[in-house]
Amino acid sequence: MVKLVAKLLEINNYNQIKNEFEELFLSHPNYPSLFAITDSLDLLSVENIAVNVPKDQLLDMPESFLAFFKNNLVLVNKTNKAIKITNQNDNAQNISYDAFASDWNGIIVAIEPNENSVKETNYNLKELKYGLPLLVLALLSIFSNRYNFFDFVFLGTSITGLIISVFVIQEKFGIKNEIASKFCNIGAITSCDSVIKSEKNKFLKWGNFYQWPIIFFSTSVASLLLQPSNSSAFIGFLSLISFPVLFYSIWMQKFQIKKWCVLCLAISFLLITQGLTWVFLSGFTLNFTSSIFFMFFALLASMYFIWKLIKPIIHNTINAQAELKQMIKFKRNYSLLSFLSKEIPSPEGFEDLKSLDFGNKESSLHLSIIISPSCGHCHKVFKDSFNLVSKFPDRVFLRVLFNINPENNNNPYKVIADILMALNKTEPLKVEEAISDWHIKKLDLKQWTEKWNTIPLNPSISQNLQEQYDWCLKNEFNYTPVKIINGKQFPNGYELSDLKYFLNDFEEENKFLETIHHN
Repeated sequence: MVKLVAKLLEINNYNQIKNEFEELFLSHPNYPSLFAITDSLDLLSVENIAVNVPKDQLLDMPESFLAFFKNNLVLVNKTNKAIKITNQNDNAQNISYDAFASDWNGIIVAIEPNENSVKETNYNLKELKYGLPLLVLALLSIFSNRYNFFDFVFLGTSITGLIISVFVIQEKFGIKNEIASKFCNIGAITSCDSVIKSEKNKFLKWGNFYQWPIIFFSTSVASLLLQPSNSSAFIGFLSLISFPVLFYSIWMQKFQIKKWCVLCLAISFLLITQGLTWVFLSGFTLNFTSSIFFMFFALLASMYFIWKLIKPIIHNTINAQAELKQMIKFKRNYSLLSFLSKEIPSPEGFEDLKSLDFGNKESSLHLSIIISPSCGHCHKVFKDSFNLVSKFPDRVFLRVLFNINPENNNNPYKVIADILMALNKTEPLKVEEAISDWHIKKLDLKQWTEKWNTIPLNPSISQNLQEQYDWCLKNEFNYTPVKIINGKQFPNGYELSDLKYFLNDFEEENKFLETIHHN
C-alpha cells in the first residue's frame, strides 16, 4: 500500500511528505487498513476522501485515485480511452472503462492536488556534503600526482562505483533514497530490492554480492588517490577476472530471480569498462609491481574489516528504528490513551474558570494546560500545545490557566500572569504575541515587562487568578505543568505532540456521545 500512496502523493505534488506518510502509516495501530491511509493523510493536512461512489460516475472521478479492483488496492490513472491500473507489485496494465467498472467495488481514495508545491531541487545538499571530503582528497591527489587520461577513467569509474555501492547498501537495509528509488523502479521487470535481498546471490561463504562492490570500489579509490598510475593497471586486471562473477549475477537476475537490478547492472557495466580498458592498455600484459599488489590488498583488508565493524552498527540502528515503530504503534492505541487518562478528583467549577483561549471551542479535543510563569518546564508544554492548535486550528481548543498565588507579592513572575489576564480582557488579540514572547521567544523578565506592562490592572484579574489557584489547591495540583484533555488528566507517558494521532478518535467519540445524548 505504501508504494501506491507514495505514487498518488507524487502525482499530486506531495513529494516532500512521502517519507513522513510512510512513518505515520506503518506506525498506525490499524495498519494496513484504509482508515490508516486516510488518518495518516489527515495528520499531514492532505485533503482526502474515502467514499463509495456509483459506478456510472467513474468518468467524473479525478484523473488519479486509489481503488479496490478485484478486492486489491490499486492506483488508477485515467486517460481518454482507457484506464491504467498499477498494483502493489508495481505491475501496470491498461484496460477499458467497462472492464474496470465490472471488477471495481466502487470505493475510492482521492486527494486534493497540491497547488502550492515548490519544485524539488535536483540535488540533495544534505547528501552532497558527504561527498565533499572525497572531492577534496581527489583534488589534492590530482595536484600531487601525474594523472594520464586512463588514470582519470579509472578514478571516475571507481568513484561512480563507490556512490552506486552506497545506494546498494541503502537498498539492502531499507534506507530510503529518492535517487536510487527512481532508478530501481523504472518498470515492472526492475526491482533492486528483490535482487539485492535475494539469498540466491550468495556465491561466496564470506558474504553476499551486495557488500563486495563497496569494499572493492572504496579500496580502488583509496589506491588510485595514493598511486594513480600504478593502481590503474592492477584495478583493471582485477576487474577483468571478476567477469565470471558479473556474468553469473546477470544470469541469476535473468533466469533465477527474473527481475533486473539497475544498480547491480550499473556496477557490472563499470567493472566491465575497467576490465576492457586494461585489456586495451596492456594487451593482457601484467605490468604492475609487487609494491602495488601489497598496497592494494592491505587497503582491501582494511576496508573489509572496516565494513565488518560498520555492518553491525547499521543492523542495530535499523532494528532500533523498527522497534521504535512498534512502540509508536502501541502508543497510538486510543484505548490505551483513554485507559491511562486519570479522572480529576474534584472537577466542579473547572469550566467556569477564566482562561486564555485559542482555537475552535466547538472542536472535539479540548486541551487545558495549567502553567506558571516561573516554571521552566512550562515553556515546552505551552510551545507543544500552541503548535498543536496552530497546526489544527479547527480541530483543537486550547485553554491556558495559571497556578500562581495572587497574594504572593514576593513572586517577581506574578506580574506576567497579571498582565496576560488583563490583556485577555482589554486587548485579547495581543494575548497570543504576549504569551509567545514569554514561553516561546523566552524574553527575560525585564524585556517582557517593558514591552507589555502598558495597561492598568483590574482588581478582577486577581480574583480570576485566585479562583484558578483555589481550584488547583482543591485538586492537590501543587505543581506545574498540569495537562488536561477533555476533562481528564493527560497521561505522563505521552507527549502533547502525540495528540495529533488521536484527532479522528476524539471526533468519533464525540459523535458517539452526541448520538447517545440525543437518543
